[in-house]
Amino acid sequence: MDNPNQQGYPLAPATGPRSDEESVTNYRSEQAMKKKKRMKCLAYIAIFAVLQAIIIVVFSVVFLRVKTPKVRLEQVTIANTGNDNIVSFSAGVTVKNTNYGRYKFDSSLATITSQNGVVLGWLAIPEARAGARSTKRILVAGNLTPPAADSNGNLSVSIGANVRGKVELLRIMKRKKSADMFCTMIINLPTNSVKNLVCK
Repeated sequence: MDNPNQQGYPLAPATGPRSDEESVTNYRSEQAMKKKKRMKCLAYIAIFAVLQAIIIVVFSVVFLRVKTPKVRLEQVTIANTGNDNIVSFSAGVTVKNTNYGRYKFDSSLATITSQNGVVLGWLAIPEARAGARSTKRILVAGNLTPPAADSNGNLSVSIGANVRGKVELLRIMKRKKSADMFCTMIINLPTNSVKNLVCK
C-alpha cells in the first residue's frame, strides 16, 4: 500500500519560452530583417541616383558644352601679277573644331586692310564643314591692291573675318557659333615674301 505520508514530486516549471513569446520574437526578427533589406534597397537606389546624376553632369559638361571654333591663317604666299597695282594673294584657312559635334559654317569674306585701315582686297572663304574634334583646311585666294610701301618695300597688313555656323550635337541639337579671325603680317613686295604672321 502507498504510504499516506509520501508526497508527490511537483512538476518542474517549463523552461522554454511560451509559444506566444516565441511568435513575438520571430515576428520582431523578421521585421528587423525586412527593415534592413529595405534600408539596403534604399541605399542602392540612392547610390544609383547619385551615379546617374554624376554621369549626366559629366556628359553635359564634356560632350554638350559648345566651344567657339578657332579660325586661323597659314601658309600665305603672294606673287606679282604683272600689274604693279595688283598683287596675287593666296593662303590656307584652318577651322579648328574642338567640339564633339561637327561644325557647319557659311561662306564669308576676309577683309585685307593696311595699317591705316584702308581696304586692300578680300578673300572668299567658302562654306564647309569641320568634323567633330578635327581641323578643316581650305585654300583661299584673291588679289590686293597695295598702297605705297616703306623704303624697304615692307607693307603691314591685317586680315579679319567672321565665320558663322552651327555646331551639331548628337545629330539633333544645333548651337550657333561665330568665330572671329584676325591676323597681321608684313609683306615684302620686292621679294614677294611674308613674315611675322600672327593670328589671334
